[in-house]
Amino acid sequence: MVKPKRLGHLVIRVRDLARSQQFYTDVLGLQVTAELGDRMAFLSAAGDSSHELALMAIGEGAPGPEANRVGLYHFAWEMESFDDLRKIYRELGEKNVPVAGKGDHGISMGVYFFDPDGNEIEVFYELPRDQWPERDIFTGGFPMSLEEEPAAEAV
Repeated sequence: MVKPKRLGHLVIRVRDLARSQQFYTDVLGLQVTAELGDRMAFLSAAGDSSHELALMAIGEGAPGPEANRVGLYHFAWEMESFDDLRKIYRELGEKNVPVAGKGDHGISMGVYFFDPDGNEIEVFYELPRDQWPERDIFTGGFPMSLEEEPAAEAV
């Protein structure tokens, strides 16, 4: 059976393209790689592809996401390190982005928040595979805390 290499990108509908583009560049540090007038913007975190996220403007009158409908629940951006996750968690507070929750998934820790249109986003860090338990990988017990700073190394 043939299968895809990986998920290439996600396209989300937004009410105000400029506002959403500002949010994703300011809050997540994404870079705009291309724009199609005031209709679409393409953004990338990795820089090794044309985009991982595209924003498509559909107008201010569009209804928002609904929790009880079939469709996207959230999408997630993987952080390079747990320290980076801790930093972005602090930055969300500094930028007054409300945090919807934190998730201890055993092998990963996630922070959840919403974009201006109510699309839920997760930023997460996942332990290297060689640190996963043999069973029950999603049962909680992540070994680090977002609130605790790492212990300073002795000099």
